[in-house]
Amino acid sequence: MLVCCLFLGIAAVSRAQGGGQRRTPEERAKMLQTQLKLTDDQTAKITVIYTAQTTKMDSIRTAGGDRSAMMPIMQATNDKIKALLTPDQATAYQKMLDERRARMQQGGGGGGGGN
Repeated sequence: MLVCCLFLGIAAVSRAQGGGQRRTPEERAKMLQTQLKLTDDQTAKITVIYTAQTTKMDSIRTAGGDRSAMMPIMQATNDKIKALLTPDQATAYQKMLDERRARMQQGGGGGGGGN
């Protein structure tokens, strides 16, 4: 689970670096809605979860914290999202996390997180 959190954080940083800007919580939730066929209710709840995560992570960044300080937040976010999903959606979500983690390990997940 902790590895999945790390993976999501690294994926978010990687996307932010590659895309020039971070995705908003709404954009992230919409992506999951498309990929996991979420209901509107699930999407709304996940948007709230991502918004809370973004606020906490920004506070840590502002305070000069590193990824290790963010990992518990990322893990909690993953756990909250999984709790909202059906078993099939949760399986697909875990697969997405695993694939992103594998890509990060393979393609240079060691880049800094300075946005």
